[in-house]
Amino acid sequence: MAVHQLPATAQTVHWGYFDPRQAPALTVASGDLVAIETLTHHAGDAPDLLMDEHISRVFDEVDERGPGPHILTGPIAVTGARPGDVLQVDILEATPRLPYGSNLAGHWGFLYKEIPVERVTVYELDVEALLGRALFGYDWTATPLANEPGTIVTPDPARREPALPGVVVPLRPHFGTMGVAPADPVRVSSVPPGDHGGNVDNWRIGAGGRMYYPVQVPGALLSVGDPHVSQGDGEVSGTALESSLNGLLRLTIRRDLPFTVPVLETATELLVHGFGDSLDAAMKCATLRTLQLLGCHFGLSRADAYSFMSVAVDFTVTQVVDQRQGVHGRIDKRCFPRWHNPAA
Repeated sequence: MAVHQLPATAQTVHWGYFDPRQAPALTVASGDLVAIETLTHHAGDAPDLLMDEHISRVFDEVDERGPGPHILTGPIAVTGARPGDVLQVDILEATPRLPYGSNLAGHWGFLYKEIPVERVTVYELDVEALLGRALFGYDWTATPLANEPGTIVTPDPARREPALPGVVVPLRPHFGTMGVAPADPVRVSSVPPGDHGGNVDNWRIGAGGRMYYPVQVPGALLSVGDPHVSQGDGEVSGTALESSLNGLLRLTIRRDLPFTVPVLETATELLVHGFGDSLDAAMKCATLRTLQLLGCHFGLSRADAYSFMSVAVDFTVTQVVDQRQGVHGRIDKRCFPRWHNPAA
């Protein structure tokens, strides 16, 4: 088993898209570890706090951006991976690079009609205590920040106002966007999630979690980015608490799993993700996918699975702000003692 280093540089990131035609930044064998750097595209919200010289260099040197806003590190090719396989990604570490993060309430936020302002709130992170505290907030009144990926806001102390006095936020570092290359030979935005994974925005995709992605193209071509240090289910303002992360991943090809959609495993649960143009559509997608998984992975009949879902599966809104809305179904692995095998 080898350990590979994948720093985030202008040569190893791609900004705002997945594309199966892209050459890999790194090639590894199944079972190898990758120490990976991921950068937040919100570093420009407070460059004096959220940027170091290497992050600044990426912002300066990467001109090709969009159609999405996310900075993705990769892609990583896994030797031997082929369509029909499943790529298992074990997240062993996810550590903040700098002790600050940013949340933007954007014009695509769920309540923008009720709160029609773009508001940036910058937090200081206590990594040891796993807590965040707001340092300040400011309103952004120029061109919407999301319209220009990588906008750098000149620090202006006069505009920075106190925010959330006496409030602490629990930190749960995770990768908002991670996935394999989609099958179609075109560039697709990093914003909407899909069967390749992508911008799933489930805060449980952090250290101790294990993601399963159905491989769509030879090599799988995994990309990772949109790092978060905290998020609530829903992500209602439009963003999480965005902050650059260093991660340690183990990549393994699996040919013994029936998963055809992104599935998350933790020590205690399996989470099945569904997406749609509305919450009703995302809910329908998540329930049908959970029904399928209960049959193909646990051997339940459709009638038994339908009953089990109603009495034991929690369906929760993942996010409502990524063009395609998301719902995940949570299956407690204790319900299936014969299959119970906690994630490493």
